[in-house]
Amino acid sequence: MRFSMPSFPSTRSRSRRRRASRGFSLVEMLVVVAIVGLLIGLVGPAAMRQLQSSRVKTTEAQISQVRAALDIYLIDTGTYPSQAQGLQALVTAAPGVAGWNGPYLRDGALPQDAWGNAFGYVVRDGQVLVTSLGADGQEGGSGQDADLSN
Repeated sequence: MRFSMPSFPSTRSRSRRRRASRGFSLVEMLVVVAIVGLLIGLVGPAAMRQLQSSRVKTTEAQISQVRAALDIYLIDTGTYPSQAQGLQALVTAAPGVAGWNGPYLRDGALPQDAWGNAFGYVVRDGQVLVTSLGADGQEGGSGQDADLSN
């Protein structure tokens, strides 16, 4: 009968395993946090510029859609909605308007610009103008606050 001694891991391999399972040191964590902070600082402003640019483009596309709906309204009724009727005439028939075949806008609701504001509607000399007041919601402005119109 032969007996063998149980094998125990050496102290060297035990300390190596303990070191490997310790996790991250505070210095390593601070380095990672600093790198993430730098990335956010560099990428964040560019992402915000893209967001503002996409809002302007979205609003311009919406103005074009409203303008197209106004043109279809003109074909059906023979005239654009009056200033008093406004853009609401695209979703609900105004009394006394012959040939109305709407609603002319999807979902039967007036869209809002990308900043959540209602579109403006002006009638001058038989011409119509659909406007958005931009990010600030006030007339005038520059950059993202600039007014948009067709």
